[in-house]
Amino acid sequence: MKKFQFFRAILPIAVPAAISFTLLNYLQKPLTAQTSSVHLRMGNPSNAGASSSNLLLSKSQYAVSYNCYRGTSNWVSWQLNTSCLGSAPRQDDFRADTTLPSSCCYQVNSSDYIGSGFDRGHMTASADRTNTVTNNSATFLMTNIIPQSPDNNQGPWAALETYSRDLVNQGKELYIISGSYGTGGTGSNGTKSTIANGNVTVPTRTWKVIVVLNSLNSDASSVNNNTRVIAVDMPNSQGIRNNNWTNYRVSVDSIETNTGYNLLSNVSSSVQSIIESRVDNL
Repeated sequence: MKKFQFFRAILPIAVPAAISFTLLNYLQKPLTAQTSSVHLRMGNPSNAGASSSNLLLSKSQYAVSYNCYRGTSNWVSWQLNTSCLGSAPRQDDFRADTTLPSSCCYQVNSSDYIGSGFDRGHMTASADRTNTVTNNSATFLMTNIIPQSPDNNQGPWAALETYSRDLVNQGKELYIISGSYGTGGTGSNGTKSTIANGNVTVPTRTWKVIVVLNSLNSDASSVNNNTRVIAVDMPNSQGIRNNNWTNYRVSVDSIETNTGYNLLSNVSSSVQSIIESRVDNL
């Protein structure tokens, strides 16, 4: 619901208009309006655009609000249906996203995570893009990665990713928005606020919202009062590996309160008021 205005702790710095975004790194697109990307059919949660703390990266595989000051995404949004799944192998080619404006944005490298005690945690999961090698490779750009505690990433977070694909294999189409907030998480080497010499902020929490629809090529107009919405908010810490992902279910409203985002802004306000206030229990 549109109840909170997006603010960041650090004032945004506008990206100069002269900066152009190239077509490198597997079909990166220029900044676009929120309605032009299939991955933003539910909305643009933070009105991402040209701000260095809220930079919209619209790719063929997903859409990102990137925060140059944190060295991670604010959120990543993507469509998931059977057309996204196939037999392409996991590429494991973690690398910097060179489409970021280098003049004002540190380009995080895979090596920045070495020895940190945190996994290179995907937002758009690698296994959500297995229809082509190119699309799988795109999930390994570091703009799609956050420092995730191993027990979070490999435990309930991974279990929810698998459950999501199970729904897709049952014929559902999903619209997923994923992100993190806060500063300071606990990995295998203890609690840290940043890694990579301060260039990457370690979040305190990880969250995800999944809109479950019954037909392919749906959009916000397909969402009604009975639409299933799964929302989770998990601690970015150790000791939770064996916990069930269902333990972390919350309302969309609570995530909006903690992040300041308007997560399903393209859905009618009357429907939002119902589906965002309840907690999934299926």
